[in-house]
Amino acid sequence: MKLILKQAVPNLGEAGDVVDVKAGYGRNFLLPQGLAYEASQANLKRIEAEKARAEEQSRRDYLEARRRASQIEGTTLTFQERATEDEEEARLFGSVSADDIVARLNELDIDFSLHRREVLLEEPIKELGTFPVTLRLHAEVELDVEVVVQRADG
Repeated sequence: MKLILKQAVPNLGEAGDVVDVKAGYGRNFLLPQGLAYEASQANLKRIEAEKARAEEQSRRDYLEARRRASQIEGTTLTFQERATEDEEEARLFGSVSADDIVARLNELDIDFSLHRREVLLEEPIKELGTFPVTLRLHAEVELDVEVVVQRADG
């Protein structure tokens, strides 16, 4: 029995794949669970159209992410924070988090807003210095912004 998978099925295939399964497995599991539908000519055409739409949307998303990246490429963000007086290892009393970085980037003259999940920061910055912070705007579009943390006066 030939079926088209609606979603990924372990040990069988990915969404959109045309698979050949035993009739009982198809009728008693895949079809009732909504994991697949029959591989008729109309359904095959529909799958091709869905794939074409998905590829076009993916291409648009990539181009939009590249456009957004060009607006913030080479940006340096400076934060003035209170820190310990120790010159060798000056620790911040607080920290600079992904939320702080997003807020500062959104204050720039850009025509979109960033979200916290787009900032790849393992843990908040807790010391003075210069740090590269990676932004992931798309699966294939990443860029670094420079974050400078300086001691606040007073």
